[in-house]
Amino acid sequence: MYLKLFITVLLFLLTSAVDPFEKFAESSTRHTNNWAILVDTSRFWFNYRHVANVLSIYRSVKRLGIPDSNIILMLADDMACNPRNPRPAEIFNNVAEQINVYGDDVEVDYRGYDVTVENFVRILTNRLPDVTPVSKRLLSDESSNIFIYMTGHGGDGFLKFQDNEEISAVELADVIEQMWRKKRYHELFFVVDTCQAATLFEKFYSPNILAVGSSKRGEDSLSHHVDPKIGVYVIDRFTYYALEFLEKLKQDSQKTIDDFFHCCPKHLCISEVAWRTDLFTKRDYRKTLLTDFIGNVRRTEVVLLDRQTLENISLNSTIEKPLDESNVPKQQYAYISQMPIWN
Repeated sequence: MYLKLFITVLLFLLTSAVDPFEKFAESSTRHTNNWAILVDTSRFWFNYRHVANVLSIYRSVKRLGIPDSNIILMLADDMACNPRNPRPAEIFNNVAEQINVYGDDVEVDYRGYDVTVENFVRILTNRLPDVTPVSKRLLSDESSNIFIYMTGHGGDGFLKFQDNEEISAVELADVIEQMWRKKRYHELFFVVDTCQAATLFEKFYSPNILAVGSSKRGEDSLSHHVDPKIGVYVIDRFTYYALEFLEKLKQDSQKTIDDFFHCCPKHLCISEVAWRTDLFTKRDYRKTLLTDFIGNVRRTEVVLLDRQTLENISLNSTIEKPLDESNVPKQQYAYISQMPIWN
C-alpha cells in the first residue's frame, strides 16, 4: 500500500515539474519553412498554356515570399526560346501582354527532357545522385510545408510526362507516403490543373494532405483564351482564376485554403473544381491560411507570463527583485511581420 502511494506521489511530482516552455512547444505547430514544387509536364508549342500556367504560379509564389532556393521549377519545354515565339525570351499568360511571366529572374531547375517521372519521384523522395547540386534538391524535413502544383495532359488516374510516359495516381500516392515515412514534410498542399484532375489524388492515404484539382472524373479542364498573334491558348481556366485570386494576396493575407477552393466556381471554370480534406485532421482547413503553404512570412507572438511561470523557468540572469505587475503593459498584443511587406 505504501509503495503504491509513493509511486503515485512520485508521478505527480514528475508531471508537475515539466518545463512550461516544453508544454508550449508541444502545443505549437512544428512548421518552420515552406517549399514549392512547380511542374509543367507538356512539350510542344501547342501546349504553350501549360508553361504559362506554371510560370504564373511561380511568379505568385515568389512574390509572396518563397525564395528560389526553396522552389523546384520543372519546365518540359522552353517556350521562351521556341522559334515560333515572336517575342523571344518572353512568355505571356494574357492576350493583353501585361505580364511577362518568364521575366529576368526565372531559375529553371529541370528543363526539357530532364522533366521525367523518374526525376520527379527522385526529387520528392531525395534519391538523387550525389553529384546533384543543392539548388536542384528538395531539402525539406518534418517541419516543412510543401506546395506541389502540376499541370499538363491527364486522364482517369494518370498524368502524362513529355507525351511518352505517365505517372499514375497509385504511384503518386505511394511516393507521398514515402515522403511521410522519411519525414520529408509536415503538411502538404497538392494542386493539379489537368483533365479529370481529381482522380490524380483520390488514392492519397498519407496524413496532413490537402488537395484540389481543376476537374472531376469524366470532365475536361478547359483553356481560358487564345492569343491570335501566336495562334495558341495562353492559360487554362482554373489557373487563370487561381492566379487572379493569388494576385490580390499580400504576405499578411488572412485568406484561407477554403477561400482558394472556391476561387473558380463552375460558371467560370466550366469544369467542377474538386478537393480533398479528409486527410487533413489536425486543424480546420477552413481556418488554415493559404500563406502557410505559399508564403514565407514568419510571425512572432508576444506572450505574457505570470509570476509562477517565471519562477519555474531557469534564466541565465538572476532576478533580484520580484516582478512588479503594475509595470506589465495592459494593451492588446498582435502579430507583427518579421520582414517588410511591399504593396
